[in-house]
Amino acid sequence: MMPWLYSALGLVILLLAGDALVRGAVNLSLRLGVPALIVSLTIVAFGTSAPELLIAISAVHEGADGIAMGNVVGSNTANILLVLGIPALMRALHTSECSTRRNYVFMLGASVLFIGLAFSGTFTFWSGLILLAALAGVLGVAFRDARNHRRNGNGNGNGCAADTDLEEIEEADPDLPYWRVGVYLLLGLIGLPLGADLLVDNATVIARLYGVSEPVIGLTLVAIGTSLPELATTVMAALRRQADVALGNVIGSNMFNLLAIIGIATFIGPISVDPEFLQFDLWVMLAASLLLIPFVFFKQDITRIWGVILTALYLAYLFVLF
Repeated sequence: MMPWLYSALGLVILLLAGDALVRGAVNLSLRLGVPALIVSLTIVAFGTSAPELLIAISAVHEGADGIAMGNVVGSNTANILLVLGIPALMRALHTSECSTRRNYVFMLGASVLFIGLAFSGTFTFWSGLILLAALAGVLGVAFRDARNHRRNGNGNGNGCAADTDLEEIEEADPDLPYWRVGVYLLLGLIGLPLGADLLVDNATVIARLYGVSEPVIGLTLVAIGTSLPELATTVMAALRRQADVALGNVIGSNMFNLLAIIGIATFIGPISVDPEFLQFDLWVMLAASLLLIPFVFFKQDITRIWGVILTALYLAYLFVLF
């Protein structure tokens, strides 16, 4: 039982530390006069991906490449099927109001690029540079469009949420005392590596104890755990009738997972790709991404029926894995 308890403790520390880091970074940026737009495009996006990033770095350092890959691929699949499916069971997500076509095309492009590089068998330093270059291009386009939209008085340019959403969701306070900002940042910077080490070390032990492969542990236990912040945000958005932002958040999170997490982790060492990913899991991730086409291009809402379908598909995926 101890590896399970330590894994759970590591996950809790990761989630709390990630939240503290995002909150501290957002408030520090606003205190320094950095526009909320730039904060939302950079700090929040990187901050919410911090647990996945630290897990990937720790896993590569420990030689558990399967957990690093499984976390990214599994998180992306869970973000679409679970993070959008469960809130839709409570209340329809009015994604028809959210214009995310360009970002969705970018996400599909990132998925294809990621899968193409995976077929080399190993993500090397050069593979990481390609992924990070693609991320820089996406951020550059997003920032340019958002700046143009704001200049024209059209909000923040993502078609989903205004800057007020950032302050509402992240509880930003431009007048937060610097000492509290420092405490948030310190807790985040200390907690993230501690939680990642606990989770990766004990997830590896669990895999060996029960004869489960590291990729499966990464695809399930670790991936679901690191998708909890996105799930919590989407559930709250549904309850507040602000579900139009959910689709954009999932698309953005998936892009960062594909381009930033493995891209940065390759600086620690090469990441080998288990044949299981090439034969099944990467294609499930891509198929899940393609399921978003009706909501992005045909302005359909994610109704309760769709919520049932998405959640059932994820449960079926878990059943096949085990």
